[in-house]
Amino acid sequence: MPTGNASCNGKFVNPITDVCWSCLFPLSIGALPIWPSARPDTNNPDLPICACGSPVPRIGISAGFWEPVRLADVSTKPWCFVNLGGAKISPGFDIGKGYVEGPAQVGGRSQNTSKWHVHWYVYPLLYWMEILTDFLCFEQASFDIAYMTEVDPLWQDDTLTTLINPEAVLFANPIAQAACAGDCVAATAKLALDETFWCSGCQGPMYPVNGNIPAHVDHVQASRLALSRFAFKIHREGLAWGTMGSKGLCNKYPMPLLRKQQYRVQMVNPIPTVSGTAACQPLGASTLDPRTGRAFPVKGEDMGYLVWRKRNCCVL
Repeated sequence: MPTGNASCNGKFVNPITDVCWSCLFPLSIGALPIWPSARPDTNNPDLPICACGSPVPRIGISAGFWEPVRLADVSTKPWCFVNLGGAKISPGFDIGKGYVEGPAQVGGRSQNTSKWHVHWYVYPLLYWMEILTDFLCFEQASFDIAYMTEVDPLWQDDTLTTLINPEAVLFANPIAQAACAGDCVAATAKLALDETFWCSGCQGPMYPVNGNIPAHVDHVQASRLALSRFAFKIHREGLAWGTMGSKGLCNKYPMPLLRKQQYRVQMVNPIPTVSGTAACQPLGASTLDPRTGRAFPVKGEDMGYLVWRKRNCCVL
């Protein structure tokens, strides 16, 4: 079913009521969690003391926390800005048509396919709200639309996509794809497996790195897969960097191969998930939890996500 001319639905994100503020935690100093949480955490530097700068290094405290830094529209409808109130802002030319097709018969089984677009917003919420005004570890930026996949030819075509991920051919086999089952279990129980970078856990394969989803189970699963692929893509292109671990204490660092553990995603459209351990899940975690499967027909098919990023920082 083509969706190029369909209506766009969404709403502005309320930073008070639509954000899972408990997703900030756990908060750690060194390897010690000083504000624990039921949500799993990545490995933190062992030592609580750190040093940054040269030639005379400055001594600081090694802190680890989760920061809401990006907002994402994920929709089958091109130019649908879900998190901007459901506005449809078209430039007036025919580009980036999306679709949800099916069912189609594949090997005797019914299967849907879909095509998704992503809009990526700079959204450093903690800095805007001035929760800690002098805390330099927060990303300090203004709201901006940083990326729109409608104008990216690599997002439209599976063949062109291989220009940035030629290694995809190595994982197009049953053995490599079978390993994704383990990634699904790990992401749901704790954290995704960074070693299986070609998998997006329960959502499906990470390749091709575009919005063409060959096995559309439901809107939440398909949109989460498109978002994971987009994160992989911008890391490969050098548009997103690493912030977790000892390497991130003083500065962001290049991360051309996405470490999935660095991110959590929280649904904010159509229905925000603001409580419970499933409110902000690792990339690839199962969407079977009833608190995460909040899409519904017609008015609830355009997805909006708040992206949380792990940050290890030397507080000077």
